[in-house]
Amino acid sequence: MKQRFPLQALAAAASLLLLSACGALAPKNERPAAPVAQAWPVSPAVAAGAQGQAAAELPWQSFYGQDARLRELIKLALENNRDLRVALLNVEQARALARVADAARLPTVGVGLAASRQPDSTGKSVNNYQAGLQITSYEIDLFGRVKNQSDAAMARYLATAEGGRAAQISLVSGLASAYLAWVADGEMVKLGEGTLATRAESLRLIRLKYEAGAASALDLAAAESAHAAGLAALAQARRAQAQDENALALLLGQPLPAALPAGRNLAAQSLADVPAGLPSEVLVNRPDVLQAEAQLMAANANIGAARAAFFPSILLTSNFGTASSALSDLFKNSVWTLSGQALLPIFDAGRNRANLDAAKAAQGIALAQYEKAVQQAFREVADGLAGRATFTEQLQAQAAQTRAENERLRLVDLRYNNGASSSLELLDAQRASFAAEQALVQVRLAALLNGVNLYKALGGGVELKAADGKS
Repeated sequence: MKQRFPLQALAAAASLLLLSACGALAPKNERPAAPVAQAWPVSPAVAAGAQGQAAAELPWQSFYGQDARLRELIKLALENNRDLRVALLNVEQARALARVADAARLPTVGVGLAASRQPDSTGKSVNNYQAGLQITSYEIDLFGRVKNQSDAAMARYLATAEGGRAAQISLVSGLASAYLAWVADGEMVKLGEGTLATRAESLRLIRLKYEAGAASALDLAAAESAHAAGLAALAQARRAQAQDENALALLLGQPLPAALPAGRNLAAQSLADVPAGLPSEVLVNRPDVLQAEAQLMAANANIGAARAAFFPSILLTSNFGTASSALSDLFKNSVWTLSGQALLPIFDAGRNRANLDAAKAAQGIALAQYEKAVQQAFREVADGLAGRATFTEQLQAQAAQTRAENERLRLVDLRYNNGASSSLELLDAQRASFAAEQALVQVRLAALLNGVNLYKALGGGVELKAADGKS
């Protein structure tokens, strides 16, 4: 067969059929209405915060810019954390799988060479040589089954990519939270050491007075109790500090480096104030919300693929090449073959219907998960804004109480040295001062952690390209 087959005409006809027959079997991708309020449940002034960059546009180097040690630790974590490494490799894997699915939309073309030798009717051996191009089982995607499968794979890749962004945001905020807790517990250790030294000296003096008959057994027992409580508090603080170091090492993906830039204590820590914007803006800044939306898109595409399975599938196989009984004449004689196969499902024991039902159920699950992600995002931002509205007042009140308790301790100590106050009054003032100092550290930590969590809730924490030079 030497006549030329009109391949270009066939391709054009197939393209027209594809454009005309490929209906919208998949549900239309539309962002569902957010099942949350249109405004945050705080005053507009609190929601606005300071005028500046939105959290999602503010790189972490700027948000945590006041503490050089924290910035260095975050940089190390982004380079070495294993969870982030896995998340980024998942993105690479999903990207490759999306390319595989997209490649199924195009024919696979191969080149083949063959030689055979067989006897003819006279008993003589005859050589046969063939060379050519082959298209193997190319599906004409009239009803969009392959396209929807490709779209689903691409949506899964986008979801995985957003998951990678979410992993980085979580790592940055987790490292910052662990670091601040480590700093706070370090201050608790110093506070405990100072308090224990004071109580040990008080116990020594009261024991001397007791032995001299100038103090009662009640005074001695109270001093011993206060000293033991100080030992317990110091042990607890040291344990917490050691566990904080372990948490930092895990997030860093390596032991805590010995040589680090100088850090800041809690009182000197300062985080950038970011505006909350509107709830609708959070939807385009939160990677977990975008991840859920991409998963919903994948579920829609899967419905389209499941619906397309009810329609005929058409497969084409073709060869175009040359054949000859003499190797020297191989490229003188052209041959081609074209075969097609159409398969219309008639009876499949309900398999296609079950697949469609499963795809619809998966789409319903993806929709519910998207709505839950939106609600979770709203709740996290609202909690952070509530904290921003109240932590300043609480911190001021706690600082005032601490100053008052320290002043009371100073006055009681003077009265005790002059014989005007008892040892029980002194021990009570010491306990109150120590408790107030502990509470002040805890409130400072809670306020800082609220700022970290609000920054994360607003989609902040991604290292933008514009900030690469600052890292």
